Amino acid sequence: MTTRTAPAPAPAPAATPALASRALSYEWIKFRSVRSTVWTTAATAALPVLGAVFVAATGSLQPDDTVLGGSLTLSVVARMLAAVVGALVVTGEYSSGTIRTTFTAVPRRGTVLEAKAALVAAVMYVLALLSCSAAYVVGSAMLPDGRYAQGNPLPALFGIAASFAVAAVLGLAVGTLVRHSAGAVTTVIGVLLLRSLFGPLFGDAERWIAGLSPTAALEKLTQTSDATADTVGSLGPWPSLLLVTACTTALTLAALLLLRRRDA
Repeated sequence: MTTRTAPAPAPAPAATPALASRALSYEWIKFRSVRSTVWTTAATAALPVLGAVFVAATGSLQPDDTVLGGSLTLSVVARMLAAVVGALVVTGEYSSGTIRTTFTAVPRRGTVLEAKAALVAAVMYVLALLSCSAAYVVGSAMLPDGRYAQGNPLPALFGIAASFAVAAVLGLAVGTLVRHSAGAVTTVIGVLLLRSLFGPLFGDAERWIAGLSPTAALEKLTQTSDATADTVGSLGPWPSLLLVTACTTALTLAALLLLRRRDA
């Protein structure tokens, strides 16, 4: 009597440009179809401009601030929303159960995560660049001439847009690890507020902790008067952005490893 053995599961298809393109197309359709993602993305784009109008209309800009920094007062909040968008892109699928359909359509989970990361990074970079540039133009037009230093919008605006993209990927990584919308949103906002939430707990090391904060990189790029060495560390804006990008990349790789090991 012979014993039949179950056939081995079919291996996942090889990663090809066609598969990556299909995955990206699927992600774009889902991104545009989920109401919470669309509205949060719209709020992310609107906040910097609204902040510029508010600061200029109320005259609340500090004398030693810059037009760029004042115009982008709400960019910190907007970037939190960018991170929330990144988290919702993946946690929404886990909540609804559609993540199983996604993995059936694109069996290579690494390709799925790469497509999600590429999408949220590209969308947030373009939106942030347009929105923050518009906020700077509005601030320049509404604030009194000669009262405040202009700041250096170029190339800072490109770095600011990049920080939004990094925040979105950070949210995606956290969402992949946590797989729960409320938990992921709470965690990623806590990470972005690292300095203000946890800095005082470290005593003399607070300045070092501040330099690692993703918000510190953004404040340095916007050239706000609040971005002093004591509050955001002595690391320059571009090295600070690179450090945050490296940490986000490492967290995303960890999320990828766990995604491949866990059940959907």
